[in-house]
Amino acid sequence: MLSGTMLAGLLATPALADEQRDYLGNEIVVTGQRDGYAATDGTSSTKTPTPLIDVPQTVAVITADQIEDQNVRQLGDALRFVPGVSLGTGEGHRDQVILRGQNSTADFFVDGLRDDAQYYRPLYNVERIEVLKGANALIFGRGGGGGAINRVMKSADTMADFINGAASVDSFGAWNVALDLNQPLTDTVALRLNGTYEELDSNRDEFGGRFFGISPTLTADLGPDTRLTASYTYDDDARTVDRGVPSLGGEPVRGYDDFFFGDEDFNHSENRAHVARTRIDHRLADGISLNATVQYADYDKYYGNILPGAATATTVSLSGYESGNTRENLTGQVNLVAQFATGGVQHTLLAGVEAMDQNSTGVRRNVSFSGASSVTVPLANFAVPAFTLVNNSASESGLQTLSAYVQEQLDFGVVQVIAGLRYDRFDLASVNLVNNFAGERVDEKWSPRLGLIVKPAETVSLYASYATSFLPQSGDQFNVLSPVTELLVPEKFENWELGGKWAITPRLFATAALFRLDRSNTQSPDPNNSGQVLLTGQTRTDGLELSLAGEVTEHLQVTLGYSLLDGEVRTTTTAAPAGRTLQAVPRHQASAWARYQVTPEFGLGAGVIHQSDRFATISNAVTMPAYTRVDAALFYNVAENISLQLNVENLFDADYFPSSHTDNNIQPGEPLNATLGLRLNF
Repeated sequence: MLSGTMLAGLLATPALADEQRDYLGNEIVVTGQRDGYAATDGTSSTKTPTPLIDVPQTVAVITADQIEDQNVRQLGDALRFVPGVSLGTGEGHRDQVILRGQNSTADFFVDGLRDDAQYYRPLYNVERIEVLKGANALIFGRGGGGGAINRVMKSADTMADFINGAASVDSFGAWNVALDLNQPLTDTVALRLNGTYEELDSNRDEFGGRFFGISPTLTADLGPDTRLTASYTYDDDARTVDRGVPSLGGEPVRGYDDFFFGDEDFNHSENRAHVARTRIDHRLADGISLNATVQYADYDKYYGNILPGAATATTVSLSGYESGNTRENLTGQVNLVAQFATGGVQHTLLAGVEAMDQNSTGVRRNVSFSGASSVTVPLANFAVPAFTLVNNSASESGLQTLSAYVQEQLDFGVVQVIAGLRYDRFDLASVNLVNNFAGERVDEKWSPRLGLIVKPAETVSLYASYATSFLPQSGDQFNVLSPVTELLVPEKFENWELGGKWAITPRLFATAALFRLDRSNTQSPDPNNSGQVLLTGQTRTDGLELSLAGEVTEHLQVTLGYSLLDGEVRTTTTAAPAGRTLQAVPRHQASAWARYQVTPEFGLGAGVIHQSDRFATISNAVTMPAYTRVDAALFYNVAENISLQLNVENLFDADYFPSSHTDNNIQPGEPLNATLGLRLNF
């Protein structure tokens, strides 16, 4: 846990607040009023009240209206429409993303605080999703080499009184119900309750599961300058672990899109997540404010799976394992924001500290088929042979981090400058309970950020930026150190970016960016010294990203995106020679979604996702073919408070493979699937 002195210091800090209330409070509460697909708030990128047009970084925002119109209830499904983002299968039990060529299971945040455990993140209590591209440790700390994904949660509103209900069922038999209730208790206190229950199903044989989530939040104005917000979330997820299909001849095996290469009884996962958060905002004086947040999170995860390996035309190999993990996080963060002017120059100064204590346990048992780690079975008469479980690994780890950062934003009028520096102390200690190796490593890193913004007009900005991040050498989950990783310095990420942003209208926003992301200090075994590791691995991703989001006309909302990516290995290592293409990086990726309101009662929606072919892994041995998926939607307002919605995913029943984990764990996309939904708003 956090040391007593450290935690007392965080809690003793005066109650804080600032203009970030626009980010976490009143402006983003849903009360039935549609706000469209455009976003203007860039607070998450700077921790200060900064318009998105003045942020020297690419930020994609998925708004509440887009989430509702596309009828997505899970983070991964929403991210499919973001250029520069690819999905991994996450071994069938967790979110996994590839941002600008960088694979991660941990670069997830909730209202700016780390949410790094491995699980599927629901959207029932989410107001919007922000994808912040490129390395930026100054704001988010370690990791985030390709960027970070931040979910802004729904919060209670003292000025609104509403009840929203929703229910839906799809053609596979999956269904869900959800409730969103906001109730002022007094003029200064309000309660909001979000909850959902889902029964899961799909075209995949044997797949099923259920999800339950509940999230109450409280807002209390303690005075004209002080606000308290508190929330608790409980998510309970149980589902089949589906590892997809193997490959054959350098591409996913064909004819098995519905086939389940696993054991119906063994392949399942269970996850329970408790997250409690309290934030105090306090305005000290005009232009000066403080905010302090304390978050406690507890995760309990289990999964077991049989998974496919190498395949022939008539056989497939199988292996498997089960794993259990627990994690407790206690995080405290304090920010001071000061806005003032000197000699005609506007200043926005940020100074902050963050501390985290994390304790994790992990166990793994491998499947044994009569003493063998794998077995080959016929495809024609597929059956999983009897197996036993053999202890493989067990570990305990403790992680303490302490960070301090300062950032200055200078506004000279036409020219703006943002510059900052962050210090991180990263102390990881672990015990391998199998061989009793106890390791500890302390890293102290400085992470700079520098951005230059030129505004030839109030609605146009041109920018150049540089930022870095780092990742300690124990994987992004930091479960256990080895005698080798205990000695290695962190990986480094450097992001250079040139871009432009244009607020075409107050409700229509366009962006364009060119970037280069370099990764270095990647591990590679030393071919001349057994057991030793060299930090010679380097990769680079160059790219172009374009987007347009918002209201084109009074009746038409759109979100359009395109990315051109070139990700490659830069140095030869034992993992890959120089010139290899990075995992799951399509050269071309395009997406579009639009909603047109034909009449006040009737609306149409349509979307398309395209990805060019890409390699399943860095081996470049298996190619996932290019695909184009088309979606459609119908919206009908039956009455003032009642609406129906029909969403059709994969309208033309394309056969495609959107994600992978290994060369033989490739996830087939779902065929045509229709979902009928009912919404009640009072």
